[in-house]
Amino acid sequence: MFLIVILAVIGAVALALFLIDSLWSFLEFITSYLMPYFLPTEVQTLTKRFGTWAAVTGCTDGIGKEYAKELAMRGLNIVLISRNETKLKNVAKEIEQESSVKTKIIVADFSKGAEVYRHIEEELKDIPLGILVNNVGTQYEYPTRLCEVPQSKVWELINVNVGAVTTMTRLVLPGMMARGRGAVVNMSSASELQPLPLMAVYAATKAYVRSLTLAVREEYAPRGIYIQHLSPLFVNTKMNEFSARLGRGGLLVPDARTYARHAISALGRVSNTTGYWLHGLQYFIMGIGPEWLRIKVGLIMNEGFNREYMEVARNELTQQ
Repeated sequence: MFLIVILAVIGAVALALFLIDSLWSFLEFITSYLMPYFLPTEVQTLTKRFGTWAAVTGCTDGIGKEYAKELAMRGLNIVLISRNETKLKNVAKEIEQESSVKTKIIVADFSKGAEVYRHIEEELKDIPLGILVNNVGTQYEYPTRLCEVPQSKVWELINVNVGAVTTMTRLVLPGMMARGRGAVVNMSSASELQPLPLMAVYAATKAYVRSLTLAVREEYAPRGIYIQHLSPLFVNTKMNEFSARLGRGGLLVPDARTYARHAISALGRVSNTTGYWLHGLQYFIMGIGPEWLRIKVGLIMNEGFNREYMEVARNELTQQ
């Protein structure tokens, strides 16, 4: 009888913890995607709260480019950091013409690892950076097993997805603390939710980004630094070119401009968000299921992407 009571208590506590966690996740979903519609758009402008300069990494295409443009529309001067100088100049010119703000470009190839950061630090030393958007990232060419991923690609994933977010955050925090304000936005992915077969290294790097962001937030929030964890699902960008289905876009797969427009509305308001309301709903539902099930679903999904990519590659080879 005593054992039955103990088991009943344990079960009740486990159920209560599950319900509390689910309720918390639901409240985060509400605050992320509905509250901005009920709050004034300009409670406090980004420039007044964080400063007049923002830096965006991986900004010549996709989400990074559109996010930089959205920041510029709100009056921030933009530091553009990426590896292609020609593209950087084109984006800088586009931003200056559209928003009449200042820009600065820094050419840096994050895949090269530690050697790039001395140059970046030197270029940023006289800029009172208020916002850093750690957007730069890389993905598999297509979903595949670990032994089939070139070793050079594995190191690229680690250097870009792990090294850049860590080192860039560490680089800008001292200046932000000295000024008593600042924001760091770390771009993760819903791949962080569980290990992801056929994208094992990529998903692991995004789990790292989440862990780093949440820990550093606790370290620096008391110093007046706002640190946001941003974790979208599929967005129609070059990173997802392995699938024609994702390339077609739609409500569940927004284009980069739509995504950036939604995501920036949460800047300074929400600490953890996917940045897009339908992604938030998907993330919430995905999080309810057990991890083993999410892993299996991820495997099936990526096997489908693998077959799709291979079929397209075979067709192209046949046509040559």
